[in-house]
Amino acid sequence: MDWIDRFAGLSQLDDSLRNILVSKSQIVNLPQKTVLFGPGKSPENLLLLLDGVVRVQQVTEGGREIVLYRVHAGESCVLTTACLLAYENYAAEGIAETDVQAVAIPRLVFDDLVAGSKSFRNFVFSAYSRRITDLFHVIEEIAFQKVDIRLAHKLVELAGPDHKLTATHAQLAAELGTAREVISRQLQEFQRRGWVSTARGAVTLTDRSALEALSEAG
Repeated sequence: MDWIDRFAGLSQLDDSLRNILVSKSQIVNLPQKTVLFGPGKSPENLLLLLDGVVRVQQVTEGGREIVLYRVHAGESCVLTTACLLAYENYAAEGIAETDVQAVAIPRLVFDDLVAGSKSFRNFVFSAYSRRITDLFHVIEEIAFQKVDIRLAHKLVELAGPDHKLTATHAQLAAELGTAREVISRQLQEFQRRGWVSTARGAVTLTDRSALEALSEAG
């Protein structure tokens, strides 16, 4: 399987470098809920996602989870890249939200290509810079945007065509980097307005347009 062309930055590599990547990397399949990495662990491979979704989250000392970002098919994990470049251990954890298929590029191959290939180096750092920009956006939202606006946006984003999403208050709190109690209060207010209805582990959008209008107010 020649997976390289699925990553725009890698398709520019010459044949010799493409052959090195294909021959020395391994395609791995991981089931849903697999913990790919965690705090204190050292990265052994750069993972390029072919299929599935990986959630990267920080867990506070009090046990509260904060979702930093998600890695989707065609992307790499910026935290893994940073740890590989700096020879540091992870400070967050990555969990497979779905079954995942990925290409594992060993550290030694990664180091050699970063040092010797301008095209590979550009691929690594362009992905890195895009994700850093996304992370600053997350920080800005947590610090400055009101919770009701952020929650409305997240509900609209996660709801399916049937206007329903499966998520606990704690999971929504992790998505937004806030406390479960804050989410519970805000959902109660949305329900009072007739915008949502809630059940155990589920939310139904009963007035999606109102939520969309609020999410765009920020």
